[in-house]
Amino acid sequence: MDFTQFPSKVFEAAVNQFATLPGIGKKTALRLTLFLLRQEKEEIHEFGNAFVNLADQIKYCKTCHNIADSDECEICSNIKRDKEIICVVENVQDVLAIESTQQYNGLYHVLGGLISPMDGIGPNDLNITSLIERIENDNIKEVIFALSATMEGDTTNFYIYRKLGSHKVKISIIARGVSIGNELEYTDEITLGRSIVNRTNFETTLPNNKNN
Repeated sequence: MDFTQFPSKVFEAAVNQFATLPGIGKKTALRLTLFLLRQEKEEIHEFGNAFVNLADQIKYCKTCHNIADSDECEICSNIKRDKEIICVVENVQDVLAIESTQQYNGLYHVLGGLISPMDGIGPNDLNITSLIERIENDNIKEVIFALSATMEGDTTNFYIYRKLGSHKVKISIIARGVSIGNELEYTDEITLGRSIVNRTNFETTLPNNKNN
């Protein structure tokens, strides 16, 4: 089918917007748009308004940088959470993945990425300074590294570890039940849950030359 010819400019614009989403090609975008056209007008408005609200109303937690409806996310404001433990993750998807295991009851800190010189991403591009401030000011007893087991993840772990060298805080890393190169969001809940429960001291994972 020739997708350069559409019966309507409005229809074409909708297809093109769907096609900008990750993993969505033009054929899938066309099917999704046709599906929406078969729905009631009110349902289409509700669908569209959800994304307008996402753009206009979503916030990021001033403490951990998780997405939120207010200045502080539901996890940070929950009095039942263990306020002495912070789990350091790359992104919001990782928070959702760990929460789905129901094996962790502490707080989080979303870095917003990983150190990657090849991609021009350095420590100052991530939420590392605010992490250090939380550890200094909030009586944190343990920091858990839950970053992907990649070169970028390991580099970020080690950088933060060195920054925390003068702080009296336990530094742990999730057990390597998560395969090398795998992202947390694609790890099954049982494996991820066990990796958190069976976390180990980060220093034991370092080569001898890094301890010198």
